[in-house]
Amino acid sequence: MATRILPGDPDIAVTLRRSSRARRMTLRVGRVDGAVTLTLPPRVPEAEGLEFARARESWLRGHLSGIAARVTPAFGTAIPLEGRMVTLMPGPVRAPRLDGGVLILPDDADRIAPRLVAFLRMRARERLAAACDRHAAALGRGYGRITLRDTRSRWGSCSSRGDLMFSWRLILAPPEILDYVAAHEVAHLAHMDHSPAFWAACARLCPDWRAARDWLRRHGGELHALRFD
Repeated sequence: MATRILPGDPDIAVTLRRSSRARRMTLRVGRVDGAVTLTLPPRVPEAEGLEFARARESWLRGHLSGIAARVTPAFGTAIPLEGRMVTLMPGPVRAPRLDGGVLILPDDADRIAPRLVAFLRMRARERLAAACDRHAAALGRGYGRITLRDTRSRWGSCSSRGDLMFSWRLILAPPEILDYVAAHEVAHLAHMDHSPAFWAACARLCPDWRAARDWLRRHGGELHALRFD
């Protein structure tokens, strides 16, 4: 793969990708990172592909403008936590401590990222375990273990063995969003599909599931704006 630049304000980096299975040129903008990928069939010249991208520049810029800007955690930065913004501040603490709208971290700027991730993962596990326990009891089903990951393609999953996986970034969203994802995956303990029976079970556990699902579709990308790399 190669990268080419569409000049402008700002410039747009376009990754060129050849695919033997492609029958036409396609242009894709990553919802999370805003990466632009131009896929070309084997015999289409690069110049023709770039002209294809230039012709769609206004579409590209429109999509890119709607993607949340990346946020790197630093003292003084505000980040979302359970649906509200909290400011990262240094203080005389050994571990992160939430105090109203301030998240106090040990005064070591080089260790902000790992300490913050550990705090967010721990809080996410607590909230998700409580939600899964509640929904599993209501459904009359048991589940295996809970695993947290930093996934981009899905917010949760349920294995055939009853193990549950969630993105720890759900802790950044409002509590009702985390609760919906927990209910959704617990409902899969009874129905390993998205049949009407599954959605009926999901509705029993989380009556307002449609609103929560719509929120994730509109704002899910914003939860990935907080970057640690």
